[in-house]
Amino acid sequence: MRLRPRQKTFVERSLAALGTHRNTLGIAPTGAGKTIMLSAVTGEVIGDSAAKACVLAHRDELTDQNRGKFARVNPGLTTSVVDASSKSWAGRVTFAMVPTLAREANLAAMPVLDLLVIDEAHHAVAASYRRIIDRVRDANPDARIFGVTATPNRGDKKGLREVFDNVADQVRLGELIASGHLVPPRTFVIDVGVQEELKSVRKSLADFDMAKVASIMDRAPVTDEVIRHWKEKAGDRQTVVFCSTVAHAAHVTEAFNAADVPAALIHGDLPSEERRNILAAYATGEIRVIVNVAVLTEGWDHPPTSCVVLLRPSSYKSTMIQMVGRGLRTIDPEEHPGVIKTDCVVLDFGTSSLIHGTLEQDVDLDGKTETGEAPTKLCPGCGADIPLACFECPLCGEVFGGNEDGEAEAADRADLSGFIMTEIDLLKRSSFAWIDLFGSDDALMANGFNAWGGIFFLDGRWHAVGGAKGQSPRLLGIGERTVCLAQADDWLNEVESDESAFKTRGWLNQAATEKQLQYLPPAYRQDYGLTRYHASALMTFTFNKRAIRHLILAVAPEQRRAA
Repeated sequence: MRLRPRQKTFVERSLAALGTHRNTLGIAPTGAGKTIMLSAVTGEVIGDSAAKACVLAHRDELTDQNRGKFARVNPGLTTSVVDASSKSWAGRVTFAMVPTLAREANLAAMPVLDLLVIDEAHHAVAASYRRIIDRVRDANPDARIFGVTATPNRGDKKGLREVFDNVADQVRLGELIASGHLVPPRTFVIDVGVQEELKSVRKSLADFDMAKVASIMDRAPVTDEVIRHWKEKAGDRQTVVFCSTVAHAAHVTEAFNAADVPAALIHGDLPSEERRNILAAYATGEIRVIVNVAVLTEGWDHPPTSCVVLLRPSSYKSTMIQMVGRGLRTIDPEEHPGVIKTDCVVLDFGTSSLIHGTLEQDVDLDGKTETGEAPTKLCPGCGADIPLACFECPLCGEVFGGNEDGEAEAADRADLSGFIMTEIDLLKRSSFAWIDLFGSDDALMANGFNAWGGIFFLDGRWHAVGGAKGQSPRLLGIGERTVCLAQADDWLNEVESDESAFKTRGWLNQAATEKQLQYLPPAYRQDYGLTRYHASALMTFTFNKRAIRHLILAVAPEQRRAA
């Protein structure tokens, strides 16, 4: 497989920082391909030498996921596992569970390491992680430490500098939304008459006083308003709701069910099997709304989720980012047939958006980042000074779009709902040459040696389709053009190697050959500007036209349901 251009940059910067500092932190949010980049850096560092590396994670699921993706990126490197059931260091790279490895007997058996990789690296200053890090450094002062995280600013404001003294690179959410690798959030800050009370709630070391928050939010009139707004703005979207306390969450769940909206509650005290059953019911669509208390903020994703409801404030931006991030994943139509997702509705009934304003983070390794005042904008409807994050004025209901001239706002704005899709950037940065097949801008294709990808417009939607040698064409995505382009480009990156990304090869612009023209309709034989590569793309389309048409028509509008 190949890395996306942005992933390559991340890897290159990480390797440079490791060479200079012998430690570094990389910041990569949901959708960036964190595990792929982590694997590429690890493979590059140990290379063909006899060096050994260890990749740390704090949950079994992450260990399994990291090991599986590592094998795809580095098929020639052996791996092993240290967890509750296995204690093997036989591989060049060992994937270890922190709770297991941190025990003294297991640390004593750890070989000398040349590289320690820490997934979810915001945990790196915890005592268990420090025991591992210190032992690695004691055994080999030249060992390199590489960490990756989506949320570097910890809720307790404890800095990461004691482990990492530099940041190699930061992939921002805005980049991923602009490139189509995440869907954009549409944020509504809704005051149901409790915002002033919420602003007076004191903060503890961990967060706001959630018992006090519950005393404000856990009232029947407030919950009734929440459900009314949800029905109005989110309709039948699959939704995750974040509440302050278990009692509050139970009452919200009951209210959704009473309103004929199938809902279920998850909290930390539920048996693991019951929790899995609820998540499975949500995954099948049997449950429309899943309500939780501090359980689904990290390490859980169900891509069809396209509404996030915040019924609790968050004093830390990292927590808010984690909550909103649950709804930003794009859809794989093979995994979720019939589901179309173009955005994520965020209904903020608390004060998180008022406090933080953005989904981007300014990283401070010393942990001193202050929340400050959220940026604001002027509502054109009533003139009120309102949070930059708002998609709708909480005072007069004015809904915001572009400016009066219809121009899009700047692509690099970092607010909660002002991200602009800029596919031109992706087309330029792609390693593959994308061809407008018929000059009508409704069918684009790119070819590799082993695979092809294309995006096609029909019935108001774009469709991404990909094919490869020995495989039937498959539907990759449905929805906005930029998202489909990203999914098709990722398909090519996944199937092709570096040698087959020949975007800059000189022969691409040579004239089509006579043999190629024989396979094309007569009209193309009079097109003296037709290039060899364009002809190749047209041939690929011609040979696969029936399959492409079948895949697209199989998800006709009347058969589709919105996410």
